[in-house]
Amino acid sequence: MAWNEPGGGNKDPWSGGGDQGPPDLDEVVRKLQERLGGLFGGKGGGQGGPSGGPGRDLSLRLIGVAVAVLVVIWLASGIYIVGPAERGVETRFGELTETTGPGPHWHIPAPIESVTKVNVDEIATFSHKASMLTQDENIVDVELTVQSRIQDAANYLFQDQNPEKTLRDATVTVVRVTIGGSKLDYVMTEGRSAVAVTIKERIQALMDQYKTGLEVTTVNMQPAKPPEQVKAAFDDAIKAREDKERIENQAEAYANEVLPRARGEAARIIADAKAYRDKVIAESEGEAARFSAILTEYQKAPEVTRERLYLETMEQVLGDNAKVVLDVEDGGNSLMYLPIDQMLKQSATPAQSGQAVSAPAAATPASASGAGEAMPQRIVDRERRTR
Repeated sequence: MAWNEPGGGNKDPWSGGGDQGPPDLDEVVRKLQERLGGLFGGKGGGQGGPSGGPGRDLSLRLIGVAVAVLVVIWLASGIYIVGPAERGVETRFGELTETTGPGPHWHIPAPIESVTKVNVDEIATFSHKASMLTQDENIVDVELTVQSRIQDAANYLFQDQNPEKTLRDATVTVVRVTIGGSKLDYVMTEGRSAVAVTIKERIQALMDQYKTGLEVTTVNMQPAKPPEQVKAAFDDAIKAREDKERIENQAEAYANEVLPRARGEAARIIADAKAYRDKVIAESEGEAARFSAILTEYQKAPEVTRERLYLETMEQVLGDNAKVVLDVEDGGNSLMYLPIDQMLKQSATPAQSGQAVSAPAAATPASASGAGEAMPQRIVDRERRTR
């Protein structure tokens, strides 16, 4: 007889015997609705009918709203703002995903993604001081200050465990190598700036090699100090170097003053020499042209030209003489011509100063008459010979 036939006792093979049946699904939903309604302030038990009615719908809506609000709050927690001097490093489950610049940004909220802000404009400074051995086996005290900042935020956070310690260790190594390869005089005098530049470049090379993300901005090296036993001698050497530079500057200033003047004087002398050359050449060319003209005239009339040259020459020779001598022809006596006007001018000066002046002796009538008769004729003859 089947279990569901009359008289079968209503026994089904899944009940395990007895009168207990399977759990009612509607009863389970109702109980769950009552519990949730109690959490949100609703009333339980039978007011909404078998399926819960309006109370169940209100509870589900409240749950949806609460979940939506929580989701919005969770998503909004991923908004972050990076400052002008900062860089944002985003990671997803600890792995680097992106580096962001200044401004507002968003990332998937925790625990999926996180962001770390790094200040890339902040300058970090530390000092290093030590006694070191130079190339020429001298001991020198060196003190320097190293300034750095973060250049690559991602490398700074993930490539090196302690970038600041790496920078200090690299500075110690580079300083010892650089000072050990330089001489004491060079480190203490004119090579101090060059040594500082070399140290900065070598430290930066190590920082790039180790990918620390740091940039060495400045290396300020203080004046190196010698040991106390020889400090006085080194002070004298520094003073001598300063005196040398001062004298060199004075000599350069003097040279800058003298050389332009000498160049100007040389240019003036050269210009005068060129002018004198041009003058001599012009005079020589004029004399040559004059000689050629005289030669032409001489070839035409030798006697007249010879007499003319003689008279011009004597005029040049005796032109500054105050006395005039006339050649008397036909065996006459020579007559001396006295320039009375010049003698009066010479005697006027002592007379004004109060000195007595004696009048010139008067010529004898005979000589005066002879001069008056012969002078005009001789002057005419002279003019004829000149022509």
